[in-house]
Amino acid sequence: MKSPRPIVITGFMGCGKTEVSCHLAQRLNVKLTDLDDWITQTEGRSPAQLIREEGERTFREIETRSLASVLGTVEAGVIALGGGAWIEPTNRELIEACNAVSIWLDTPFDLCWERIEASTEDRPLGRTKEQASALFERRRGIYELAEIRIEIEQDDEPQVIASQIVEKLGN
Repeated sequence: MKSPRPIVITGFMGCGKTEVSCHLAQRLNVKLTDLDDWITQTEGRSPAQLIREEGERTFREIETRSLASVLGTVEAGVIALGGGAWIEPTNRELIEACNAVSIWLDTPFDLCWERIEASTEDRPLGRTKEQASALFERRRGIYELAEIRIEIEQDDEPQVIASQIVEKLGN
């Protein structure tokens, strides 16, 4: 069961992009690329390190180049974007130009924050609840531009969410 189009998964940090993307790629039997992991491998530094050391603008430029590289592969498959990748107009244009399906994991802020707090991952753009909440509100309207919206609730399991996506894709 393969999707003929690349699939990009977007949403706020802590919304479940990586886990859901993993289950979706397995379900569709396609390649999975986590854009943050790709950046870490190709740049030798994590997105958090790049933001701290080079600034967010430089990181976003690296992120856009990385996304273009991933989308340019023969089989892009499922791509888990970083939380801010979808916010950049250039990235949305790249995604649209390659006819990728964009999917927004619409997860309530409190659930995202709960996951952020429980994580050991460094998130320089969401260190406090107030900072993360303001970022969430600024980005929400842009996430709504995604082609497919999947509403996430507290107890939703990643494999169930992946199944919902497959249904929406018509596979």
